[in-house]
Amino acid sequence: MKRKVQIENFPKRIISTVPSQTELLIDLGLSDCIVGRTKFCIHPKDVVPTISKIGGTKKLKIDKIIDLNPDLIIANKEENSKEEIEFLASKFPVWISDIFNLNDAINSIKGIGEITNSTQAARNLNSTIQNEFQNLKKTAILQKVVYLIWQNPFISIGNDTFIHDMINKMGWTNAFEGLKRYPEVSIQMIKDANPDRILLSSEPYPFKEKHIETFQSHFPHCQIQLVDGEFFSWYGSRLAKAPKYFKSIL
Repeated sequence: MKRKVQIENFPKRIISTVPSQTELLIDLGLSDCIVGRTKFCIHPKDVVPTISKIGGTKKLKIDKIIDLNPDLIIANKEENSKEEIEFLASKFPVWISDIFNLNDAINSIKGIGEITNSTQAARNLNSTIQNEFQNLKKTAILQKVVYLIWQNPFISIGNDTFIHDMINKMGWTNAFEGLKRYPEVSIQMIKDANPDRILLSSEPYPFKEKHIETFQSHFPHCQIQLVDGEFFSWYGSRLAKAPKYFKSIL
């Protein structure tokens, strides 16, 4: 983000406005330092209930955050509201990530480790993530996939998203790699893309088994598959488990 963030001491009161980063902070051994998290921060399930909720990722409870008086806020350019984060940055140190690929995620984990006095834990985690992805053997059969994150309207992913990079890491190609960000697509556009598979994500829209039948009626010769969106879009410590999940799909 090319921003300078002045932090006088290692933070003791951290607020995370990003679900994947909340999980990361806890896995780095910082659970005692986290004083606030969003309602979408759900992992690890045995720890997050003890942390105060400060609203949603794009609808933060600003007054509650001010009352919690954090000495560091962890945010993300894509997941949080620009106006809310800029206001908070006028009062507290706010460290903002902007993640497009695996390398960005690794650098982000390294940076968070450095500013939270958990450098070694971050280094160990990054080593695990890199080893797991190096051991992820790409499928020998190149497949074109459509990855959907929403319906009514259908929304897919472009070539400048973290999910796109995860699909490439699996050895597949993104059917809408010629588009940017999160394009709205139609049934006809999907047909024209002629995918081998359609992946229905569990988040942010919670696709279910009932949606498979609907898609199968439109695409009888295409493999329709429900996938856990957390492994495709969470760029924190969950990345250490992602390759094993990808192998199960491949």
